[in-house]
Amino acid sequence: MIPLDQHRQARLTALAAEDGWLNLTDRVEIAPGPQTVGSDAGNGVQLSRGPAYLGTLNATPAGYSFQTAAGTTAAFVAPPEAPPQLRVDPFLLEIHTVGDQPALRVRDLTLPRNVLLRYFPTDPAWIIRARWQALQTPVAQAIDQKGGTATTVTLTHTAHFTRDGQDITLLATHWKGGKPMFVIRDATSGRETYAASRFLIGEDATDSEITLDFNRAFNPPCAFTDFAICPLPPRENILPFAVAAGELKP
Repeated sequence: MIPLDQHRQARLTALAAEDGWLNLTDRVEIAPGPQTVGSDAGNGVQLSRGPAYLGTLNATPAGYSFQTAAGTTAAFVAPPEAPPQLRVDPFLLEIHTVGDQPALRVRDLTLPRNVLLRYFPTDPAWIIRARWQALQTPVAQAIDQKGGTATTVTLTHTAHFTRDGQDITLLATHWKGGKPMFVIRDATSGRETYAASRFLIGEDATDSEITLDFNRAFNPPCAFTDFAICPLPPRENILPFAVAAGELKP
């Protein structure tokens, strides 16, 4: 597990990257067939800014491609753990699919990408070595989402610990970079911290234990943009006490 200051710097760098969460301007669902893209109302995919006609989006058996107004065609390519992307100046275009419905998500590369992240004071008492338990059989779990319809995830592990005399079981509903991610809410939510949820990545997992460092709890993308879709916590991950650690509301 990297030091906390390095973790927070990496977090800030990712947020402010070209494909981070600070420069999103649109998310428009894509209908079947070729779709013209641009700010003019006559386009199949109308953007909130940019040229009247940016180009044409095409679905191919291999994925999506884009033909620019100048006639150049290029394919969308998926980076590791990210949706397919294509740079069409001044935008970074992304195919973001929820369920069976694809959408074009647009980042304006000319916009400033600045944010101030604030934190509770670091508290070593919120570094918890929890019991890490694999389920005998994976379980399908419905998860509500902010900004989108419910989705289904597959649960394979749970984390167990005791805090303030209460036994807690957290569900690892998602995985990021090969590590389990917990979507949580607590008594600070909607007050000091973002109302919908915060995310927490489990670290240093063995077959039986995992570290939950709540000082590293962070805001979901929906805290920074209306064009993201974010999972909400299952009932088990709504904690009955205040977690005064990690990121505050941005």
